[in-house]
Amino acid sequence: MRRTLSLMKALFVPRWFIHFYVVSILWNGFLLMRLFQAEFLGASLPPWIQIFHNAFGRDLQNQNADSEVFSALLVLLLLWLHSFQRLAECLYTSVFSNGVIHIVQYCFGLGYYIAVGSTVLCQVPTNVRNGKGLSVQIFWFHIVGIVMYLWASFHQHRCLVILANLRKSKSGEVLSLNHSIPFGDWFERVSCPHYFAELLIYISMAITFGFHNVTWWFVVMYVFFNQTLAAVLCHEFYQEKFTTYPKHRKAFIPFIF
Repeated sequence: MRRTLSLMKALFVPRWFIHFYVVSILWNGFLLMRLFQAEFLGASLPPWIQIFHNAFGRDLQNQNADSEVFSALLVLLLLWLHSFQRLAECLYTSVFSNGVIHIVQYCFGLGYYIAVGSTVLCQVPTNVRNGKGLSVQIFWFHIVGIVMYLWASFHQHRCLVILANLRKSKSGEVLSLNHSIPFGDWFERVSCPHYFAELLIYISMAITFGFHNVTWWFVVMYVFFNQTLAAVLCHEFYQEKFTTYPKHRKAFIPFIF
């Protein structure tokens, strides 16, 4: 019995969310740098990336190929910046409880941030032009996507600060790891606005792609179901723990769900 319990404990690790964002920054930053060099500076993608890209990349032979390349660069940049923000929030803002996650969840999290950046890379033409003839055109959906990304990121940060301050003193010292009812910003409408903001951030990237990128909408759907499940569980926890919890709040999407 003791051996079984020890084995079960070994399958759980601390909430090393920091590892996810460090991996994302390094990997997606590398992809961003190499793709930028290939498209603007005449460099070549490493052979192993070319093999991967040729196997899974899109073969775009149309007049909008330049737009697709620039959109992918913007999305990869936004994903990289988002990882920076999340890492900074993990290090300097958020106060996590002493929970654990399963080793499978941990490995999946690491793999996810590698896969999502690779997905962006696969959205550019397979015949990368190595800096020749690429024209940069900024379209309205680029502007709308970036503005939405900044708006959602701003509110996500504000909500995470609100959550962290529930466990901190005015001087920033952690006083407790207990849960309290958060108020302010989007918390007035939903229990988990930071999850809702995460969804909006990925939708903003889909808009930056120009709406029509089907592959990225599958990524958005994954984020939607993942964040919805987490939000519902958190909402039910609040309702069970606090009898005075605001009844008008939705779990995830304001006024809807």
